[in-house]
Amino acid sequence: MSKRVLQIFKFIIPIIFVSVCVVGVSDVSAAHPAEAVEATSQHAWWFWPLILLILSFVLGVFAVLAGVGGGVLYVPIVSGFLPFHLDFVRGAGLIVALAGALAAGPGLLKKGMADLRLAIPMALIASTCAIVGAMIGLALPTNIVQTLLGATILGIVVIMIKAKKSEYPEVPKPDALSQSLRIMGVYHEPTLNKDVSWQIHRTPIGLGLFVVIGVMAGMFGLGAGWANVPVLNLLLGAPIKISVATSKFLLSITDTSAAWIYLNNGAVLPLMVVPSVVGIMLGSFIGVKVLAVTKPAIIRILVIVVLGIAGLKALLKGLGIG
Repeated sequence: MSKRVLQIFKFIIPIIFVSVCVVGVSDVSAAHPAEAVEATSQHAWWFWPLILLILSFVLGVFAVLAGVGGGVLYVPIVSGFLPFHLDFVRGAGLIVALAGALAAGPGLLKKGMADLRLAIPMALIASTCAIVGAMIGLALPTNIVQTLLGATILGIVVIMIKAKKSEYPEVPKPDALSQSLRIMGVYHEPTLNKDVSWQIHRTPIGLGLFVVIGVMAGMFGLGAGWANVPVLNLLLGAPIKISVATSKFLLSITDTSAAWIYLNNGAVLPLMVVPSVVGIMLGSFIGVKVLAVTKPAIIRILVIVVLGIAGLKALLKGLGIG
């Protein structure tokens, strides 16, 4: 793809994004669900899947450029600005996050980036708690979940603003639990052209945090990459590449567990899921290309602003204000 085409995408993508948001806002301005249903019935059956395809494509591009999972952008924006019930949005959001994780997982394992000894204990806890979280989310009234979702997204914005990354954290001595589980390893770092040894500490605290991460992933359908990476990297002390790759693999287990609950309760609609997954995947391919000619810092700021607006919208919607 030429630089000219990439530059065109840089100008077109924000325009499409704003256009989709405007359409969403105009159609969800009704105060009652019945009016929202009536609004959707005014369009042909393919109208909203097309809107989801376009919006998901844009979110896929932004997700790559900002280094976040598609689910954390998809759920608050679609639930806040498009007239879909939150349960269906969360179900689709989990499938969106799961699709990306399943696509990346095998390659990351093959390259030795994702570590099974690090992933399995965290995955067992997170996936079990994700099932509990999904059940809680489907049992609670929609307005409460929407309010909690908005508060969570605003919390994620704060984390993204303050979060730091450490490429090779200092771990002077591994704790007893990580030694018992043999959570340590060596991977080849091509930028340094040498093998890097790593180990972790504070494992019990990390396992406790994955209880919370799993519940939130299942309850809100966000995926949990935004939380996995800081815990693995900053708290446990795994190198950033190991943390990112293992987080991606973790999502393929955690999100699968929660997704079954939504599937079993009929909260996964193919007309929502298919265009969303296709759009996210296509957007991710383009995002990889655009990343080479775009300053990530600018995109990161833009994503933080968009998430802040979406989180505030979800919070106000849950409170019955917006």
